[in-house]
Amino acid sequence: MSTMIGGIDRRSAAPMYDQLRQLIVDSIEQDGLQPGDPLPGEHRLCEQYGVSRTVVRQALAQLEHEGLVERVKGKGTFVARPRTSESLVHTLVGLFEEVERRGGHVRSEILRHETVPADAEVADALELAEGDPVVVITRLRHVDGDAWSLSTTWMPQAVGAVTFGADLRETSLYRLLAEHGIAATHGVRSAEATVATHEQAGLLGVSAGSALLRLRSVSREESGRPIEFFVAYHRGDRSRFEFQLGPDSSQGSLVRIP
Repeated sequence: MSTMIGGIDRRSAAPMYDQLRQLIVDSIEQDGLQPGDPLPGEHRLCEQYGVSRTVVRQALAQLEHEGLVERVKGKGTFVARPRTSESLVHTLVGLFEEVERRGGHVRSEILRHETVPADAEVADALELAEGDPVVVITRLRHVDGDAWSLSTTWMPQAVGAVTFGADLRETSLYRLLAEHGIAATHGVRSAEATVATHEQAGLLGVSAGSALLRLRSVSREESGRPIEFFVAYHRGDRSRFEFQLGPDSSQGSLVRIP
């Protein structure tokens, strides 16, 4: 009697869930499935490969952890959309440039674009007096059609003035500023874990309390003048932040959160 059932080798030292995981990956590639395409349900996978539901769920959990599939409660399992591999923490690039680099497309929905008085936090970040005019832009960013991040950017009025009249839906803010001779050369950027509020969840298409990554950044010109302060919330299931590591750790620090 054969020990191979539906592609699962019961004599193999490899766990059955790991074998099933690889069989599902192979099936996705062979069938040419694209992000968003559905996969067979748990019951169908049990029948097709002759394994228990526990094995199926272990395999799917591993694939979900690796970002290869996504499971939607009440709907099923689907081929996952690739996560952006973002170097936004340690480089002076924006989401537009990072996604463009890998051949993707960013579209921004402009939720707010106006001049307002700087509150205490914004004034401190931009080294202005509280109440000084700043230009604020809030954007809901979509990557390849999916809601990805919610960001709010504040700029001194002299800097932000160049954004009025520009179509920021399909334009890189950094590129627009550079065209007007305003370029960031250094700054400080931090990343921390948080959870989505009801308002953020509604805009980003996730459940309230879902994991988000919060970026906070201040960028400066070569002269040292702050030109931009932003706070951005990225969907935890869509983004992966990468850090370049080296023997010199002087470029980073561990900040204690009270």
